[in-house]
Amino acid sequence: MATTLLSDLLIIFGLSIPVVFTFSKLKIAPLIGFLLAGILAGPFGLGLIQDIENIELLAEIGVVLLLFTIGMEFSLRDLLQLRRIVIFGGGLQLSITAVIVALIFLWLGNSKESSIFLGLLVALSSTAIVLKLLQEKGEIYSLHGRTSLGILIFQDIASVIIILLIPVLAGIPGTDKSFLELILQGLGLILFTILSARYVVPFIMYQVAKTRNNELFLLSVVAIGLSVAWLTSMVGLSLALGAFLAGLIISESEYSVQALGNLIPFRDMFMSIFFISIGMLLDLDILKEHLLLILVATLAVLLLKVLANSLSTFLIGFPLHTMILVGFSLSQVGEFSFILAKVGFTSGLVSSTMYQEFLDMAVLSMVLTPLLMNVGYRTTDFAESLPIPQILRQGWYSKSKENGSEEKPENHVIIVGFGINGRNVVNAAKATSIPYIVIDMNPDVVRIEKQKEEHIFYGDAAQNAVLEHAGIYTAKSVVVTAGDPSSAKRIIEAARRLNPEIHIIARTHFLSELDKFYAFGADEVISDEFESSIELFTRVLHRYLVPSSEINSLGSTLRADHYKMIRSPGIPRKKFCDVAFDFANVEIRSIRVGKLSKAAGMTLGELNLRKNYGVSALAISRSHKIIPGPEAETEILADDILLVISPPENLDEVKKLFEGVG
Repeated sequence: MATTLLSDLLIIFGLSIPVVFTFSKLKIAPLIGFLLAGILAGPFGLGLIQDIENIELLAEIGVVLLLFTIGMEFSLRDLLQLRRIVIFGGGLQLSITAVIVALIFLWLGNSKESSIFLGLLVALSSTAIVLKLLQEKGEIYSLHGRTSLGILIFQDIASVIIILLIPVLAGIPGTDKSFLELILQGLGLILFTILSARYVVPFIMYQVAKTRNNELFLLSVVAIGLSVAWLTSMVGLSLALGAFLAGLIISESEYSVQALGNLIPFRDMFMSIFFISIGMLLDLDILKEHLLLILVATLAVLLLKVLANSLSTFLIGFPLHTMILVGFSLSQVGEFSFILAKVGFTSGLVSSTMYQEFLDMAVLSMVLTPLLMNVGYRTTDFAESLPIPQILRQGWYSKSKENGSEEKPENHVIIVGFGINGRNVVNAAKATSIPYIVIDMNPDVVRIEKQKEEHIFYGDAAQNAVLEHAGIYTAKSVVVTAGDPSSAKRIIEAARRLNPEIHIIARTHFLSELDKFYAFGADEVISDEFESSIELFTRVLHRYLVPSSEINSLGSTLRADHYKMIRSPGIPRKKFCDVAFDFANVEIRSIRVGKLSKAAGMTLGELNLRKNYGVSALAISRSHKIIPGPEAETEILADDILLVISPPENLDEVKKLFEGVG
C-alpha cells in the first residue's frame, strides 16, 4: 500500500509540475492546472491512477489544513463581527438557492426528497477554492472577502445538518437524531472553544515556545488542531469544521502567526492534492455522452447562484460592488457537495447516472471559478457606470464598514529582534513618530511587551507568513538586529523576495558575514567591530581638533564602500589627517573668570594675551550667551567663561590670571 501511494504521488506531482508551469506562464490560475493534471492522471483520463481512495484521503487532509489555517488567520473577535453575515447572509443564500433548485427538479419530475437533497447540494460553494483565490489576491480581509467567508462558514455548518437529514430524506428507519441533542452539542463545542482559546492553549503554547524548539512547536500546533478536529468528529460534526475551530482557538494566542507560517507549506502541498483529486472525479465518458446537458446544467447553476448570492448579499444591506463580487465568487458547487453526493448516492436519493452528471457539472463549475471571479470584477466596473439607484449602489446597512478591510500599516519599519539594538531603534522610531512593528522569537519578551501595548508579536521573520503579517508589502524598511548570521541571512532573503523595493538594514558581529549579507539582498550592513573602530578614531580625531565636517565625511566614506578602507591595508593618509597633527601641540580649554581675578574689568587689548601668554581667546560665554571671536575692546567680566587655545605649557599661568588664584 505504501509503495502504491508513493508511486501515485510521484505520478500526480510529476504530471502537475509541467502542467502548472505552463499555466503559470500563460497567466492562468494554478488551480486549473491542478484540476487538469487530475483529469489526465485519473481513471477517466490517461488511467495512470485507477484507485483514488488514498488520494482522496490526502485531499481531505488538505481541506482540514486549509480550514485550520483560515481559522488561525481569524479570531473569535472577527467571527463575532461576522455573526450577522454568517446567520442572515448564509441562511438567506442557502435557502434561496436550495428552494429554487428544488422547485426546478420537482418540475422536471424528480421526487420531493431527491429535489430537496439536490437543492441543498447545489447551494453549497467551495470553501477551499474561494478562500485560496481570495488569499492569492490578498482580498481575504476585504468586504467581499469577509462576506464570502461568513457565508461559507454557514454552509460548512449546514453541511453537518444536511448529513443528518440524508437518512431522513432517504426514509431509512431508526436514524433520527434529536435536534435538541445537536444544539446541546453545538453549545458545548462553542463553550469549549472559548475556554480553550482564553486559558488552555495560550498556556501550552507559551511553555512550548520557551523551549525555542521549532520541531516541538510544530508538533504541538498540529496536535492541538488534530485533537479539536477529532473531538468535533466524535460528537457528529465534520473534521473540517473542527479544524476551523482549532484554528480559531490558536488565533487568540500571540503564537498564531508563527504557527501559521509553519503550516502553510504543508497546507499548500495537500491542497494541491485536493484539487488534483477533484479533477480525477471527472468522468470523460459521461461528459461526452451527456455533454450538452452537463454544459447547460453548469451554466444554469452558475447563473442561478450568481443571482441568488447577489440577492442574499443585498438583503443583508451590502453595496453593489460587494453583491456582484460575492455573487460570482460563490457561484461554483462546493467540495462538501461531493461528500454529501456520495452519501446520498449510497442512500438511494440519486441514481448512478445523476450522481456522475452532478460530479461532472460540479467539477466544471470549479474549473470555471477563477474565470468567473475575473468576470465579476469586470461586471462590477460596468455596473458602477450605470445609473443605478443610490440604495442599490451603497447598500442600506449603515454598519457595513464594520466588516470592511482592516487598517494595515504603511511606510513603517519592521524591526526584527527586541534586544538592546532593537529597543534603541524602537525608541528612535517613537521619538520621530515613525510607525513600526517588532518581530521577536522570545516568548517572555513578547508577552511582557504586549502587556505594555508594544507593537510586537511572536514569530520567525524568515517565514513569509510572519513578514506578511508585519506588512512587508507596504513597509518602507526592515531592520534586522538578529545576532545569528544564519537567521539574519534567511530573513534578508525572505524580505527581499517578498518586497524587492524595501530598504534592508542588517547588523552583524562578524567580519566574514559582511559580504554575504549584501549578497542576500541587504542595502546596508552594520558591523559591530567596524562601527566600534569608527567611533574610536572619531573620538581621537576630535581630540586632535579635526573639523567635525571632515570627520563626518571620513565616516561616510568608510561606510559607503562597505568598510573596505579599514579592511584593506595601505590606505593613503588623507589631507585632513595632516591637519590633526598640525594641532597636536595645542589645547583648547574653557576657563571661568573669578571674582578676585585681576583680569576682571580689563579689555582683551589691555591684557594682550597673545603677546604676553601665547594665548588666543576664541569665544566668551556670558549669561548663557556666546560672544564669538571677541575683539580687542571687549571687556572681561567676572563669571565670564573664556574658550582659549593655548600651548599646554602656558595653561597654568593663564588659569592663574583669569581664576585669580595663587
